[in-house]
Amino acid sequence: MEERWSTEHVLSLAPDASSQKAAGKLSSPAPWSGTGTDGTALWGECKGSGSTPYRTVIELATPAYQCSCPSRKFPCKHALGLLLLWSGSPEAVPAAEPADWADDWLKARAERAEKSAEKSAEKRACAEPADPEAARRRAARRGARVAAGAAELRLRLADRVRHGLADQSTAGPWEEVAARMVDAQAPGLATRVRELDALPQERLLEEYALLHLLATAATRTDELPPALAATVRSRVGYTLDAAEVLSGPTVRDRWLVLGSRDTSDERLTTRRVWLRGAKTGRPALLLAFGRPGQAPDLALPTGHLLEAELAYHPGTHPLRAALGTRYGAPEPGPAAAPDGLTVAEAVAGYGTAVADDPWLESRPTVLAEVVPVRTPDGWYLTDGHHTVPVRASAVPEAALWRLAAVSTGRPLTVFGEYGHQGFAPVTAWAADQRPVGLSNL
Repeated sequence: MEERWSTEHVLSLAPDASSQKAAGKLSSPAPWSGTGTDGTALWGECKGSGSTPYRTVIELATPAYQCSCPSRKFPCKHALGLLLLWSGSPEAVPAAEPADWADDWLKARAERAEKSAEKSAEKRACAEPADPEAARRRAARRGARVAAGAAELRLRLADRVRHGLADQSTAGPWEEVAARMVDAQAPGLATRVRELDALPQERLLEEYALLHLLATAATRTDELPPALAATVRSRVGYTLDAAEVLSGPTVRDRWLVLGSRDTSDERLTTRRVWLRGAKTGRPALLLAFGRPGQAPDLALPTGHLLEAELAYHPGTHPLRAALGTRYGAPEPGPAAAPDGLTVAEAVAGYGTAVADDPWLESRPTVLAEVVPVRTPDGWYLTDGHHTVPVRASAVPEAALWRLAAVSTGRPLTVFGEYGHQGFAPVTAWAADQRPVGLSNL
């Protein structure tokens, strides 16, 4: 039987909350005609305000969307509505051969993908050999700029501490210093500097110390062990593109999708997807980005298994990865919840990781047999022996109440990020239930 996506997964594809709401109104059979699916794609015609219905087709593996409506949002409400209809009312989207207009788009898309792959292969074969000397000079110039920026940052931090954190005469916005870090080609330092203005005073000294340590390390990467040097460079803002990462070693496994979370600002939407290797047990984090009004392309259903090759970015505890070759579409994962840790084991694991990477804010963690509890001081997760606070700032209040409803006072398995500010839940598994997403409500 064909596996349908959950409502949570479909709604996670929406570019914004208004699209989710509009799609809900199109999730019944009434506005649709000519719907069908062949297991790899969906199609249908949706009645709109005009005389001609909007034609919508969705390729499920990527996924990819096409609609004749004029919406600039991607995916549009019609694509989301058709997915919700398919998810919630299977009988309304019967098995069929693609309509001619849908088949034309699907074939054209497949042909474009094939030609693109051929072009990429030809480009790689004909590419001019890189000039290692020119690359070395560019790296040296940037290294010098970063080192100069880091040295200036250390002086600014020392000056603030020398005058005392309570002395507001020297306090002021850090934006000017952040701009200097951008000029020094150290965007990671710039981001951390900007965050100083929003921190409460009791946390300033801690953050000053971590930032001073990072700035010091940025001037001495040649003296550090390779893994730690890679971590420092990543924190400072050096980046590697996916092609460069995938040119190195890859890990092939059947990856369980533990969950995903979207965050947005005025420039883009960032999607984080966490995986765990079924054979290797290794965690991995995939990042995808979308412009305002457009959801990121990467969409993997929570609880499913994807057989694929991943290549990890270097570091002391490699986590971020680039997605390489996929071997088929995501398949339904095991019915049982993933193996998890006790609260004490999670705390100890984070402590070990921080010893290697002092700037680590959090790490992906599965907690087993925990119960959500709300107190006057906030939300907590407890396993009966130890308790960890929930980082409420990272999770909507509605998601925490949903977590409590899923639990009904009984232990459950929760995946999320654990760090020094607490636990941010992303997905929950109750006994004999499908995973429930919590982060994008």
